[in-house]
Amino acid sequence: MDQRLSTDAVNHKNGNYVRIGGPEDPELGMFDKPLPFCGCGIGWFSLLLGFVFPVMWYYAAFLYFYKYYDKDPRERSGLGASAVAASVCTIGVLIAVIVIVIKSLHP
Repeated sequence: MDQRLSTDAVNHKNGNYVRIGGPEDPELGMFDKPLPFCGCGIGWFSLLLGFVFPVMWYYAAFLYFYKYYDKDPRERSGLGASAVAASVCTIGVLIAVIVIVIKSLHP
């Protein structure tokens, strides 16, 4: 390792550069592989397909809450969006059921 390069933030303020890693770093090639489902990932694909089959939102929410995105952090936003969609769908269904029950009890 080159001793002239510093990773200290104080030296960086003085005008010295900080080395962040090079081509020998194995982390760089980790996400070169495209995401599944035409490159949009499981989360966004589940969000889009959930408008036809809402069960997909719950599947993606399950993956989100059990930290599937630790395998690939690029999946996190899509899985989170699907979890929000599942929550909104659940609240909507609950409100609809409550209104139907109240209307049936008070004709």
